[in-house]
Amino acid sequence: MNTTLSKKQIGQRIAELRKMKGLSQEELAKKVEISRPSLTQMELGNRSVDVFELQKLSMILGFSLDDFMSKNFAVNQGVIVKDDTKAKTVEERISVPKLKVDKFKNVLLYILEKCAGKPNVGETVLYKLLYFSDFNYYEMYEEHLTGAKYRKLPYGPVPQQLDVIIDQMIKKGLLQRVKTDYHGYPQTRYLPLEKADLTELKASEKEVIDRVIDQLSDWSAKAISSYSHKDLPWLASKEGEEINYELAFYREAPFTVRNYGDEIEEQ
Repeated sequence: MNTTLSKKQIGQRIAELRKMKGLSQEELAKKVEISRPSLTQMELGNRSVDVFELQKLSMILGFSLDDFMSKNFAVNQGVIVKDDTKAKTVEERISVPKLKVDKFKNVLLYILEKCAGKPNVGETVLYKLLYFSDFNYYEMYEEHLTGAKYRKLPYGPVPQQLDVIIDQMIKKGLLQRVKTDYHGYPQTRYLPLEKADLTELKASEKEVIDRVIDQLSDWSAKAISSYSHKDLPWLASKEGEEINYELAFYREAPFTVRNYGDEIEEQ
């Protein structure tokens, strides 16, 4: 099919149409009979789409091939949304996350219960444990864990409003801030003075947090910062701007946390 559209433009249109139809990448990949990683690469513009796949996509997503390949194609005009309820659901899912303050406090306390005694766990490591807990949970379940927003800064992803929440927790006697030296460098640490309310954490949430702790809590600040800089959500974001949770769905090994089993195709 002759077209002046780039692979990236085609991929962006497919991704937008998929979201408008209320389909996850996994659901659409199954309908098109390709692997989820293949669809990911397609949406990123790293993989071309053959004419048979495009025909399947047009039937599933409800668009005209002629309209789709037009330079002036508008996604909100070209797609036929048959299930308004489902479309609204996915729109809510990808909306701006809302901070769940009580959940955030309990996740923070739970991580500190497990890790505060480790000499490497200062602010830098703590920020990364929170980041991976939030983004891993979103990738796994397509729901926000704490709803915290993270900003891309030179030393890694940083949760916004954390200072305010920590100050509140210190005033309420939930945390203690400690200034120490670690290998000759100043370090800020936090010690939990109360246990997390585990009734506020679902089993799935606790499981994701535990995996992050097991994998990363022994890493040095330098090592975990370097690792976070290679994670696609951080890489794909602009300096100083908010990191979009949706980017977690484009992760590849070793960062992706979903088990796609036989879906992974040989390169």
